[in-house]
Amino acid sequence: MNTLTISFDHKTSATDLRIIAVSSSDVQQHELIEQDTARKGQLSQLLKEGLISAKKGNTSLVARANSRSPNVLLVGIGDKPLTLRHYRELLEAAANAAQATKHTQVECTLPTLDVTDVDSTQKLVHAALIFQNSLYRYDDASRGKAAKEDAPLLNTLALPKLDLSKEEAQQAANQGQATALGMALTRTLGNLPPNLLDPEGLAAHAKTLAKTHDLNCTILKRADMENLGMGSLLAVAQGSAAAPRLIALEYKGAKGKPIALVGKGVTFDSGGISLKPGAGMDEMKFDMCGAATVLGVMQAVAELKLPIHLVGVIPAVENMPAGNAARPGDVVTSMSGQTIEILNTDAEGRLILCDALTWTQREFKPAQIIDMATLTGACIIALGNNTSGLMGNNDNLQLALQKAGIMSYDRAWSLPLYDEYDEQLKSNFADMGNIGGREAGTITAGCFLKRFIENDTPWAHLDIAGTAWVSGTKKGASGRPVPLLVQYLVNQAQKEKAED
Repeated sequence: MNTLTISFDHKTSATDLRIIAVSSSDVQQHELIEQDTARKGQLSQLLKEGLISAKKGNTSLVARANSRSPNVLLVGIGDKPLTLRHYRELLEAAANAAQATKHTQVECTLPTLDVTDVDSTQKLVHAALIFQNSLYRYDDASRGKAAKEDAPLLNTLALPKLDLSKEEAQQAANQGQATALGMALTRTLGNLPPNLLDPEGLAAHAKTLAKTHDLNCTILKRADMENLGMGSLLAVAQGSAAAPRLIALEYKGAKGKPIALVGKGVTFDSGGISLKPGAGMDEMKFDMCGAATVLGVMQAVAELKLPIHLVGVIPAVENMPAGNAARPGDVVTSMSGQTIEILNTDAEGRLILCDALTWTQREFKPAQIIDMATLTGACIIALGNNTSGLMGNNDNLQLALQKAGIMSYDRAWSLPLYDEYDEQLKSNFADMGNIGGREAGTITAGCFLKRFIENDTPWAHLDIAGTAWVSGTKKGASGRPVPLLVQYLVNQAQKEKAED
């Protein structure tokens, strides 16, 4: 994926494309008025004749009037105040239209728009993120001919500084771009077929990331996990020919206790003995999107050189049916010493996460811990594909994550973990069952994980089953919740700096 050169120097040349907003009201932005004056009223005449539409999201390309003027891409903004959602939709329309023009240098003035629920910094974050995202192509060689399609030509983007200093503007653009590149890594890992990305392959990508960005890297193999007593994680892996891995990356941008991210890494989930239906089972290669998110966020944080201490942990397994696979009714002992009755082998994500959570807490003693997992289909029923589920044991942490989700437009909604839900996990044969019945399936999964949080460590769980990938004709990993988590970590870094 090409990396855009983003600047705030507007040196228009004959090959440039300038993106300008056009309103359906009588009041136009000064950029449009300026270009219309230079073109002797051409744009206003086209608008008056209906040859240019100012309807929200419409785009119109107008060729340069002379060798000294740029081509102009007009983007309709309607006549009503814009929300962050509409602003992002306009940026996406502009980025896609700009790609179609085959220009290499683009100047975008859309961030000067009055958006009701976002400040100048976030306008630039979103602009940089969306234009960088527009360059993404899944071009692994396994795609065959499609992998050889022409890459986007856009390589330079000029943005306005708005009311920020050049340094502040550049930092915002850097955040957006680093987030987009982290999303690209997450998307590519999610899109890779499971025969090309097993647990060992995921570990190899982590090693490469660690080497490239100077991160500490630890890889535990089956024997290591056996010695640690990770009976829950190993039970999920035992039916597969692919060996499990526990992957840990550490970024030391500051001293003190780290923030820990833990991501579910089931590189393919057949459901095990509790076999899933065949229709749509190919999408279970996306069951490692939590793990891919950890790698994407670690990359973005390292690129931004954030002054934080961050740990990323990935339990990586493949869940397959076999003669030696875990069975419904088996009882396993987790690293924490708690026993678990496996009532459904397709509720495997929590079985690997619980041992990873225990190990992370004992190995790194984090100040807080956030896990993310494509955990429950019930979350899709509850929240659909737009919003991630959020649970935890600390209100301040959950509120901070929700705020970051709103800022990044990668939103999460908090669900309760009341004691009554926890009671659904009772088992006659172990400390707990791994499922709690049909009712409140997302919440009981969160209750299960909460049992493995030690010493009241602030903890939050993101259920991304509905948001980590898209089905249908646009099937593919989405890169979420990388934006939410990067924004959260940026906010934390800023908060700590302010408190110093």
